[in-house]
Amino acid sequence: MITSLLIANRGEIACRIIRTARKMGVRTVAVYSDADADALHVRDADEAVHIGPSPARESYLVGEKIIAAAHQTGAQAIHPGYGFLSENAAFAQAVIDAGLIWVGPNPSSITAMGLKDAAKKLMSQAGVPTTPGYLGEDQSPGRLAAEADVIGYPVLIKAVAGGGGKGMRKVDGPADFADALTSCRREAASSFGNDAVLLEKWITNPRHIEVQVFGDNHGNVVHLFERDCSLQRRHQKVIEEAPAPGMDEATREAICTAAVRAAQAVDYVGAGTIEFIADGSDGLRADRIWFMEMNTRLQVEHPVTEEITGQDLVEWQLRVASGEPLPKKQHELSINGWAMEARLYAENPATGFLPSTGQLDHLALPSNERIETAVEERDVISPFYDPMIAKIVSWGQDRSEALADLQIACGAVECEPVKTNAWFLRRLLDEPAFEKGNVTTAFIGDHIDSLCATPVPSNALLQYVADDLAFSSAHMADRWGSPKFELNKTCFGFRLNAPANRAVRLRVDGAEAEILVGDKAIWNDYARTSVSNGRGTTYFENGASFVIAVNRHDGAATGAASDGAILSPMPGRIIAVSVAAGDSVTKGQKLLTLEAMKMEHSLVAPFDGIVADINATEGGQVSEGVLLVKIEKAD
Repeated sequence: MITSLLIANRGEIACRIIRTARKMGVRTVAVYSDADADALHVRDADEAVHIGPSPARESYLVGEKIIAAAHQTGAQAIHPGYGFLSENAAFAQAVIDAGLIWVGPNPSSITAMGLKDAAKKLMSQAGVPTTPGYLGEDQSPGRLAAEADVIGYPVLIKAVAGGGGKGMRKVDGPADFADALTSCRREAASSFGNDAVLLEKWITNPRHIEVQVFGDNHGNVVHLFERDCSLQRRHQKVIEEAPAPGMDEATREAICTAAVRAAQAVDYVGAGTIEFIADGSDGLRADRIWFMEMNTRLQVEHPVTEEITGQDLVEWQLRVASGEPLPKKQHELSINGWAMEARLYAENPATGFLPSTGQLDHLALPSNERIETAVEERDVISPFYDPMIAKIVSWGQDRSEALADLQIACGAVECEPVKTNAWFLRRLLDEPAFEKGNVTTAFIGDHIDSLCATPVPSNALLQYVADDLAFSSAHMADRWGSPKFELNKTCFGFRLNAPANRAVRLRVDGAEAEILVGDKAIWNDYARTSVSNGRGTTYFENGASFVIAVNRHDGAATGAASDGAILSPMPGRIIAVSVAAGDSVTKGQKLLTLEAMKMEHSLVAPFDGIVADINATEGGQVSEGVLLVKIEKAD
């Protein structure tokens, strides 16, 4: 058995591997970049080695540094996790050549499944059903266009070396084919260094079904049943579940048997996933499910398979890599209950899913579900890597129970000031089509506007805030008498650099208090907690967060104090500060320039006034929602 293991990865998967290794008595070694010096996977491991600067290409993607770290620490084996170098056959071979154990498939298996066209040919020869299409070597535009005509539109152009949705174009008719081909090839060459493509028949109602397979060095291969990963955004999975809704036993037997044949065709060892595309027009049927590709690594969504089978797949990986046979035979594996996983990201769906970086001043994750994470409160979400905060995994006796638990769990997420997609996940889980198990891979894209629309705060939440303020203002009784708050009316206001605010005007014994509700909103009534900060009080409800700033006045005030609060509209870097505290400014005057997403954004004064406060320095990094400049109206 392996006694010491280096994890060539970071984030939640590194923490996940460390947890199982520790359970098995295996010493763990972490590697880290400058940005990850204080990361949780570094704190959790028995030993850690610095491997370079923050950019992945200078650290986590440099195989020589990782192998050197293994030798330096006396590690016997290297586990690649997922992403980074996990499907790099050259790195796998280098690990083996260095006398170390590679916790993964043979390099030849990675190579065989690395190019989509070669993999599909191999699968067809092995009797695995493949999507109708063209895999020929003639890559001339004329030949490809002719083959598209034969297949019948719509067709899908796919880069043979592609992945993650890059190098893919749907073409609806002959007139669009040439431009789509040129665009696809250009993207494929840029992303993968290979502009070759294949053609596939476009599936009208596609569902993404995949099968977890496992092989050992003794010729054994088993499957651990299927997962449904149809809820995707731009070909990136958002919510996964196991088993697949609507999967009958005959179809399950057909697809899982085909997956085992696929793994056997490449002498597969270790954990892998065979991905299929299904035409869901008439339910799941064996004759309408086709091979897409194989992922020669552990998948992000492997916890849902673990939950329904009771198996630890990382333990399986370590035992197989140590030369042991598979822990279970096929007849010893069965499905128990239902599991779902939601990927919680530091991103804002209301602003086009822009990443949200910075320190997690407040973070509360649900405690009654399985949580896979690599961050804790006060940790930092870095701009250098994937912005995943956690995977939230639920299990139930049946699908309805697992779904209900995940709905509650996503609604319980609290995060401040970093924005998350928790409310978006909750909204997806509440969709009637998903509750019925009837969604395709196009569902999010087809409903993106309604799914991402910032909801209006509920009156119940606003009333709660009013009651909360009444309670907290008891100390003001000597000035205002008994603190009787009365919900009076709602109105809508304008704010520069942020969406319109909803205001609630309250009365306190004749004096007014106006609540300004920020750009986050709540649409139903799960839980209410709050965190106070310099901008006001942040309330959390059902996965969403928003700041409420309260201004109490005796009728003489002329508007909300936040009218002149200039907030950062997104994470970025301050490249120019044009004013200083005390300066007089005019409406529309540039205050500072923010660089974000490779674009410059000028933030300007909302009215004539005085710069009361400035919280920005040239070259400084800022998170979304941070107060940068405060303008007060001139007397």
